[in-house]
Amino acid sequence: MELRAEIVRLSLAETFVIARDSCDWEDVVQVELHYGDYVGRGEGAPIERYDETPNSALAFIEEHGALIGDDPFALEEIGSRLAGVPGEQAAKAALDGALHDLQGKLLGVPVWKLLGLPRVGPPTSWTIWLGDPDDMARRTEKVADRFKRLKLKLGGGDGLDVERVRAVRSRTDVPLQVDVNEWWSLAEALEAIPQLAELGVAYVEQPLPAGDPTGEELKERSPIPIYVDEDCHTLADVARCGEIAHGINIKLAKSGGIREGIRMAHAARALGLGVMLGCMVESGIGIAAGCVVAPLCDHVDLDGNLLLAEDPCPGVAFIDGVQVPSEEPGLGVG
Repeated sequence: MELRAEIVRLSLAETFVIARDSCDWEDVVQVELHYGDYVGRGEGAPIERYDETPNSALAFIEEHGALIGDDPFALEEIGSRLAGVPGEQAAKAALDGALHDLQGKLLGVPVWKLLGLPRVGPPTSWTIWLGDPDDMARRTEKVADRFKRLKLKLGGGDGLDVERVRAVRSRTDVPLQVDVNEWWSLAEALEAIPQLAELGVAYVEQPLPAGDPTGEELKERSPIPIYVDEDCHTLADVARCGEIAHGINIKLAKSGGIREGIRMAHAARALGLGVMLGCMVESGIGIAAGCVVAPLCDHVDLDGNLLLAEDPCPGVAFIDGVQVPSEEPGLGVG
């Protein structure tokens, strides 16, 4: 197989703001695996929070791409070889996605059918990024009729997080979830979460910093489920997450791709945990890979391509609030 990789810039329709950062664009790494007349495509969105950058992801692919070998169906062996080099999960996710895409094209079937999974998962949430309460309420009015649930970014550090949720709730009755991005202390969480429960928030994502020793106490005392994101990367993390949370957030950019994401979903189920699927800012290539895992999840947050000014790699259809993968072979993304 011949491997090619490049960094691609994705421009956002509007500035995206979370507790840690704001951005107008994101760079992702896209790869192509050429096998005879067939080309498999994959994408990885490096996460700076984990010391990964587009340049480091590209360097990983260029240095270790030979570990893919010549058999596109040898996923277990390829995964083991790549796991021997630590870090760069987004790069591994790009390679994993390209391998699955190539397999589907070689066999003439979409990846979801190749893996024996349903085509359609739960509706995706739409992210209302961090702003003042009135601003978040105004932005809610613009999208509430298109989405069946909303995800609110909190962690303003100004004591107004509950007011942000209250303002949004005044404009819509769709299910809400909140993502604090590690910004609360235990005391802040215990003060805010009961109020969020009264406002009908379904669950709280990563309220405490990753590794916070008070995680078990918060799980025990929270009136609504706690889901962890920054605490949960790969299969090896799932058991510990069961001690500090009621559910996990799987992102292919953290796990290393579809194969590990599916493992994590099954392990979480075995431990009685809820399963959420998240994403980064990604094109249709990355979202299509996420769609494969989505049917195994309770909650889906796959709006990364919908945040773009223009998706350079269309193929996933947004139908009645659901991100629906193509029926074309592979990931079905142009």
